[in-house]
Amino acid sequence: MLQLYFGNDSIKVRAAANTAAITATESGSTNLTRIESDAFAPGMLLDMVGSVSLFGDQEVYLIDTPSEVPEMYDEVIGSLLEMASSANIFIVIEQGLLAPEKKKWQKHATVFEEFTRVADKRFNVFSMAEALSKRDKKALWILLCEAKQAGLVAEEIIGTLWWQLKALRLAAVSASAVEADMKEYPYQKAKQALRNFKAGELDKLSSGLLKVYHDGHGGVRDIDLGLEEWILRG
Repeated sequence: MLQLYFGNDSIKVRAAANTAAITATESGSTNLTRIESDAFAPGMLLDMVGSVSLFGDQEVYLIDTPSEVPEMYDEVIGSLLEMASSANIFIVIEQGLLAPEKKKWQKHATVFEEFTRVADKRFNVFSMAEALSKRDKKALWILLCEAKQAGLVAEEIIGTLWWQLKALRLAAVSASAVEADMKEYPYQKAKQALRNFKAGELDKLSSGLLKVYHDGHGGVRDIDLGLEEWILRG
């Protein structure tokens, strides 16, 4: 059996997962083993999936945030079917997941619970523009999760990212803020950020983002999924 508890509200996620683990061990004939990501060793999960107690006891494995170690997460994802069909119980704690990852888990998890924290103040969408200018894909992905959890729609996010790409493209083909028709401070920031991009990369990112917008509004594909893919592949 496979259970997943995830989301950006880590307190509620952990509370739910630990409650599930404690409940599963109340019979007295169940053993609980907690697996921390920093204690992972290749093949560890495969051994757990195939393990059978000599005394007929059921094993409960509480796996804590495997995504913190890429090799561990890959092994977990590759073993979803085996965990789901196992006589043992696998309880997984995770952070926020994007739509493609959610689909992988939903196919196999008996329990699939997401806990999201409501933002105390409006999300600063321009932090995403800053992450984009730094070419920090990981930060941009995290900020996308936070933006969506704060209630921002894809169109607003795309508009901000498009504005940043436009500023970078103008800075790339101009010699001054006056020529680019920009204020001096954002122009100089854009100029400095150009070193984070390879030749032709800005045009590729811009055309890709524009396609996400038009495909989303034209019914070709889901705009949220398109934006997630653009960030992950960008």
